[in-house]
Amino acid sequence: MGRLIEGQWSTVNSLRSDEHSGEFIREATTFRHGIGTGPDALFPAEAGRYRLYISRACPWAHRTTIMRRWKGLAEAIPLTLVEPVRIDDGWEFSDTYPDPLYGADYLRELYVRADPEATCRVTVPVLWDTKQETIVNNESREIMRLLDTAFDEFATNEVSFYPDDLRGEIDRVIDAIYEPVNNGVYRAGFAGTQAAYEEAVRELFDALDHWEAVLGHQRYLCGDVVSEADICLFTTLYRFDSVYYTHFKCNIRRITDYPNLWNYLKELSQMPGVAPTCNMDHIKRHYYMSHTWINPAQIVPVGPALDFGGPHNRGRLPAGASLAEAVAD
Repeated sequence: MGRLIEGQWSTVNSLRSDEHSGEFIREATTFRHGIGTGPDALFPAEAGRYRLYISRACPWAHRTTIMRRWKGLAEAIPLTLVEPVRIDDGWEFSDTYPDPLYGADYLRELYVRADPEATCRVTVPVLWDTKQETIVNNESREIMRLLDTAFDEFATNEVSFYPDDLRGEIDRVIDAIYEPVNNGVYRAGFAGTQAAYEEAVRELFDALDHWEAVLGHQRYLCGDVVSEADICLFTTLYRFDSVYYTHFKCNIRRITDYPNLWNYLKELSQMPGVAPTCNMDHIKRHYYMSHTWINPAQIVPVGPALDFGGPHNRGRLPAGASLAEAVAD
């Protein structure tokens, strides 16, 4: 997977497990700036100033593209993609997915431009400031929040996924699903011991069982309106049966085995603007071809056949304002 060490690229695997417990350790992101509203802000909210770099394969980046779409920020914040397969040289640009700013070959070149002595993993998403030529933020949860709250004057859709009356609950739920579910699939897939793997899988399915029960009596994770928390869960669920169930050995149950989670996943998949952000080909090629120590032959499974556009039964539960009324597809 590789990483930067004092601005130099190293091909050492950057995905670490604790040498004693075998537990997967996720390295913290390194660029954590916000977007300001005042005239003296280091990074003020401006249309056309920032660019979002993402991979369609990455669940963390996927969060930000859904938010960008739902808020109507496509014109204000342009999007750049990288190739889905990431091996020794990290995330790559190509003729299909070029870097429009610097003609870079690899995403790591932007990291070094931002910090010539950078020592970190090179991850997506990246919110890039074209004026100062630096990374504003590379933490997905924070970028998602910035897109939701900091660019309202440029958004074409007047909608909030972090409303004042639900902020505490939304933060609580995002925290609750992060470790056992969002990161839990990686804790299972990248575990270095049997014990660490089994602990991660147990916590993952305990959490899925919990949210299956919650979604049995309410439409969304935080009540009757779609929120940032639903985006965070969606991007993991969308990849689960195709990748995590097999590739990461999270195989106690599939999401399709959970009536409420599966119908919830289908409803979110069918919401305005979501389908264009999803690319199952990129997702499957990324996981099965990038993690060669798990899948040395890089064979990409043909299945499973999943109908995200099929009927769902979520209409049986009350919902607040329709997202379709606020979001243009």
